[in-house]
Amino acid sequence: MIYTDRASAGRALGAELAHLRASQPLVLGLPRGGVPVAVAVHEMIGGDLDILLVRKLGVPWQPELAMGAIGAGGVRVLNRDVLEHTGITPQQFAEIEDAERVELERRRKVLRGDAQPIAMGGRVVVIVDDGMATGATVVVACRIVAQQRPARVVVAVPVSSAEALRRVEAEADEVICPLVPHTLGGVGAAYKDFHQLEDEEVTALLP
Repeated sequence: MIYTDRASAGRALGAELAHLRASQPLVLGLPRGGVPVAVAVHEMIGGDLDILLVRKLGVPWQPELAMGAIGAGGVRVLNRDVLEHTGITPQQFAEIEDAERVELERRRKVLRGDAQPIAMGGRVVVIVDDGMATGATVVVACRIVAQQRPARVVVAVPVSSAEALRRVEAEADEVICPLVPHTLGGVGAAYKDFHQLEDEEVTALLP
């Protein structure tokens, strides 16, 4: 299965999430790439749409490989196998985490501004991204949401590695993923159009 773009992937996910329509779910897109997917999901299952800010901590010489991830409120997840394999020093890790926290705050100002997040307590919350390689950012997202005492946490992604799926299944009540290739060369391989989104593209999609 190859998705045309993120919106088409979101429509494919929306079809798999039809059972949640009656619950008036809160759909959360992970910027940037998860937002167009989440918008398409929201169009199909209704409820409310918002963003959830998280950041991957990429290996310096291979930024797409996550050695961990961070989110609001100081939540942090480490990929210890990646840290051990790459030999990242504590100082290197700290420098990258500091830089990503600055970027996290920048994105908050640009994408959310003064608007407050939609309350998650007691709701069915659907966390949407454009794919999972290690699952680190989605695990962080699950833990941030869990702190808000939702009724149910659902993760919906168009494509994932088997390893990431196992990690996330331990954090969520339900995980929807139509495509789990035997070997995931990269999330982008599942898309014809997987361009890097700019802030302006994301803000234009948000209500």
